[in-house]
Amino acid sequence: MWVIAGLGNPGKKYARTRHNIGFMVAEEIAQRYGIDFRERRECKMGRGSIEGQAAVLIEPLLYMNASGLVIREIFRKVPVGPEALIVLYDDLDMETGKIRIRKTGSSGGHKGVESIIQNIGSKDFIRVKVGIGRGESIPAEDYVLSKFTRQEIPVIKESLIMAADAVSMIISKSVEKAMNSFN
Repeated sequence: MWVIAGLGNPGKKYARTRHNIGFMVAEEIAQRYGIDFRERRECKMGRGSIEGQAAVLIEPLLYMNASGLVIREIFRKVPVGPEALIVLYDDLDMETGKIRIRKTGSSGGHKGVESIIQNIGSKDFIRVKVGIGRGESIPAEDYVLSKFTRQEIPVIKESLIMAADAVSMIISKSVEKAMNSFN
């Protein structure tokens, strides 16, 4: 079984902002595999099959900095370890639309990933990062909460498809094959 967590912030105010790219990828995966989300107290969650394997798809509904609390609770209910976790999130230091897969590592300054590391006690989980670029004249904390420009939208739509493809390959083949194909 796999646990796939798209990171973002809850509420209409943050919908379709750069920081919510993890939610957008999770929604692409849900649509592709016919997984219906149900809203629970602290997350949206759906169960289904991805590439023939059981999967739980979640979007934590606590703010980004508390994403790990939700993942920890999921781990208490679903009998898997960190090696079966795929986290989808934005990367400020990557060009808009680029995809990068990592098998393990630090948080790289991402507060949602740091929360997960702290709450599950491991940094050994798979990450699928989607580049959101960096605004030159805007403070990072404001930039991540901004919407994509009209020119960026086609690039982002393509990156959502590629990130979902990467998750499919991780599950059906291996994280190494996905890294070789997408990095």
